[in-house]
Amino acid sequence: MTYKVRFVEPDVHYARIKQEIDSVIQDILSKGDLVYRSQLKEFERNLAAFVGTRYAVGVNSGFHALHLSLIAAGIGPGDEVIVPAHTFVAGVSAIVHTGAKPVLVDVGEDYNLDTNAVERAITPRTRALMPTQLNGRVCNMDRLMAISEKRNLIIIEDAAQALGATFKGKKAGSFGLTGCFSFYPFKVLGALGDAGAAATDSEEVAIKISRLRYNGEDRETGEYHYHGFSCLMDNLQAAILSVKLRHLPKWLDRRRQVAGMYLKGLSGIGDLRLPHFKGDEYGDTYQNYVVRTKRRHELAKYLKDNGVEVLIHWPKPMWKHEGLGLGTQNSPMTEAICREVLSLPMNAEINDESVEYVIQTIRRFYSN
Repeated sequence: MTYKVRFVEPDVHYARIKQEIDSVIQDILSKGDLVYRSQLKEFERNLAAFVGTRYAVGVNSGFHALHLSLIAAGIGPGDEVIVPAHTFVAGVSAIVHTGAKPVLVDVGEDYNLDTNAVERAITPRTRALMPTQLNGRVCNMDRLMAISEKRNLIIIEDAAQALGATFKGKKAGSFGLTGCFSFYPFKVLGALGDAGAAATDSEEVAIKISRLRYNGEDRETGEYHYHGFSCLMDNLQAAILSVKLRHLPKWLDRRRQVAGMYLKGLSGIGDLRLPHFKGDEYGDTYQNYVVRTKRRHELAKYLKDNGVEVLIHWPKPMWKHEGLGLGTQNSPMTEAICREVLSLPMNAEINDESVEYVIQTIRRFYSN
């Protein structure tokens, strides 16, 4: 189907920085700098500086950033890791693949961890908290950090959707032992394939993840320290991400502008609930612009029929996928969210006319 307003516009995105992207691709291919070259190290330095950590380690996906972070933190069989019930399955899978047990905890109105529920879920086996900074919004990290200090728990941030988002001026990915990012093509900072990274202030953790991503080998000495994995960030993707990182602040500003247009045009319409939550201490980046309505399926169909591409993220709660073996769960907020959420077009390339068309289409739906 040809949409009047697409959810994302990767071709427009590429066209705007085509000269820079083409130049870096040509430079790398002409030099043969394909694996673990200076461009990867440069991107790691640039990313660490942006996030506000001492180190960043490039891997080939957000999943591997989480998985290797858990291993580097010493998480394994017999341990429990608290994770939101409403999140992408990769974070839970990363826990399972260490041999630890994921403990799913309900979320609050802003889709992030309910800190009261976190405290109730802690047991003597709990070793870590893995908050998801969802949709470009950071959790209440004051509360989570206080819990982690009181209970001696490690924090691994799943910041895959929150690069550039802040809480009290501090950026997502800089609170925990590590902060894990995804550079899947449609993230606020997207590669031309898949990629990810773990940011940290710990030299020990950075070294361990660096070795784990390349079969356990120290690339400088050739010594193998343990059995590892093959999940090094591709050097070409690293160079492309460095180019894009220079543009990221203005792209985030544009997302906030679009969110402001949605807020102005959709406030008070029907039962629509918009993702603008209380708290001046939060600096949201709107990786996704997620609205809630009890008429979700009707609205989604109406938008699609009128040429607006929308997405429904995780319409089925994770634990109801029997193949994941997560058992039963009592998370009423997550269940309600899964029934009601709808993501509207949100990207740095969308023009004002397209945003206004989405707004007017939704207004027509509710007026009917």
